[in-house]
Amino acid sequence: MRIGRYPVRWHIVLLTLWTAVWFVLAERHGAVSWHYLREGEQLLFNQAPGGGLALYANHPELQIGPVSFLVAGLFAPFPADVGEKLADAFMSGLGLYMLVLVGRAAAEYNRGTGVNHKRLQQRVLIAGAAFIPMWVEVSVRFAHLDDVLALFFTTLAVRALVRGNATAVGVFLALAVDSKPWAVGFLPLLLALPRPVRLRSAAWAFGLVAVAWLPFYLSHLETLHAAHFTIPNQQASSLRWFGVHDPETPWWDRPAQMALGTALGALAVRRERWPAVIFLAADARILLDPSVYTYYNASVLLGTLLWDSIGQRRLVPWVSWIALISLYGSALVVPSDSTRGLIRLAFCIGSAAYVLFWPQRTPRGGRGRRSRRGGGDGGPAGGGPGTGERPDGPYGHFGHWNDAVNAVHADGGRGVS
Repeated sequence: MRIGRYPVRWHIVLLTLWTAVWFVLAERHGAVSWHYLREGEQLLFNQAPGGGLALYANHPELQIGPVSFLVAGLFAPFPADVGEKLADAFMSGLGLYMLVLVGRAAAEYNRGTGVNHKRLQQRVLIAGAAFIPMWVEVSVRFAHLDDVLALFFTTLAVRALVRGNATAVGVFLALAVDSKPWAVGFLPLLLALPRPVRLRSAAWAFGLVAVAWLPFYLSHLETLHAAHFTIPNQQASSLRWFGVHDPETPWWDRPAQMALGTALGALAVRRERWPAVIFLAADARILLDPSVYTYYNASVLLGTLLWDSIGQRRLVPWVSWIALISLYGSALVVPSDSTRGLIRLAFCIGSAAYVLFWPQRTPRGGRGRRSRRGGGDGGPAGGGPGTGERPDGPYGHFGHWNDAVNAVHADGGRGVS
């Protein structure tokens, strides 16, 4: 099927209809948290007292990145109700576009491995059907533009990673962190880049994060206290099963979330399972978070979508549906707070162990090896002298990076993107 010159994929049509159904169900009682974005946008642009660069010092409850407030400003000229509805529609549309991006990334990543593209479309359809309810939860019911943008920019980073655009990977990961700080857990994606371009990508990422956040910290040192903002430790939190019964967020919790997510992501890359990075960071977040809001699950379902589409080759993406049933289904039908916390704990530990250690089938074709053209030791885990072969090492997963890596050396080490 085509619309003008553009082909329309049947699985995207079905997912669009599925999104519309969930949008209608959620929109009637939606936009629960949109007022935080509207308030923050007004404060950032000094339309309310105590704003500007003093925003986070005076309002530590706004745990939202400045990029999110900038985007929220696009809806400010409209009447409040209209702007809210437009934002809901905009965020829902981003979710559909992310499904397209994931499908394209999966097709490119598996090129030359014998993957049947019809089967790949079916995988995206089935995993996407699990992803959409949680995406509508975060984008429409709660209207968390910050989480939406963090996940959207991370998806763009994954697409750039597969395409071999190192600069774009760094830029998009920075925008994710500048939208929502917990996106720091996605930074191990930088380690999946070949060594010759990894440093440049990291420089873009950390540089743009500094540009966005340092003005607030340098102009108002009280902004440091925003990192210690606490929320209630709910009875259904997995923290209770670790013996943490503090009434509010323990002082060590946020650093532990970021450290655990980053460590698991780095381990995934080390084990040549970089598509699990987002999944593992999201696991770490919900495992150690004192709250259990259902919109948190959107990051997990994006992680399972990427894993089921790119990280494994089974037709049925059962990881996505286990995540949906375990995390969202239990919230709807399990009355016991303690039991829901145990289910969350078991899912996080079990899923992390699975994606990190369960044996994976080696795909046919050339994805597992680099080109035999040329030699040298500039690529990741270069082969032995005189072999002319550079097998994948811990950070080498992209056969189409050959030309980029070769160009780095031909260009005197300056790199390409």
